[in-house]
Amino acid sequence: MSLRLLVLAVSVTIAAVTVLELRAPSSFLRDRPSGCEGFDFPVGAPEAAGYYNAQPFGGRKDHLGDDWNGIAGGNSDLGDPVTSVAAGVVTEAADHGGGWGRVVRVVHFCADGSNDEVESLYAHLDEMDVEPGERVVRGQRIGTIGDAHGAYSAHLHLELRDSAGLPLGPGYGRGLPGYLDPTAFIRQHRPAR
Repeated sequence: MSLRLLVLAVSVTIAAVTVLELRAPSSFLRDRPSGCEGFDFPVGAPEAAGYYNAQPFGGRKDHLGDDWNGIAGGNSDLGDPVTSVAAGVVTEAADHGGGWGRVVRVVHFCADGSNDEVESLYAHLDEMDVEPGERVVRGQRIGTIGDAHGAYSAHLHLELRDSAGLPLGPGYGRGLPGYLDPTAFIRQHRPAR
């Protein structure tokens, strides 16, 4: 095989793999589960018992999520379970390093007329217990509270977005579209008991 043909074959292979990698997350969503049947809090489920929202959505420096801490403070919640807020499909479970650490993203298909598709993002995890493509149910353990590899005291950073696939984002910002107030949304979308 000539060098020119070899280079062409390698280029085509790399392009094909790149296209597959870019399309992979959406392939998880083809066989979407029907309905999320309500939302619970991701720690101390269903009502966040034993936890408090240390940095609410929109607070200091325009926080784009909620930071959940154990009521004992410090790193007392390191390793505590984090559960999926609703039924859905895991689209990402990856270590982003830096200030994000380990991140799990889940898409929920609600079809309740207000938000057909909601994405939950769980950051700074110590452990991740799910894989991309995995279906989860409300209250299923998806990981544990971490500290982003020592960047912070242990806590869970939770974001809710009004559609799947938004960029990871900065964690803080003003006027960014797509972000929902997690606590308000969960309270408005509790399961029928």
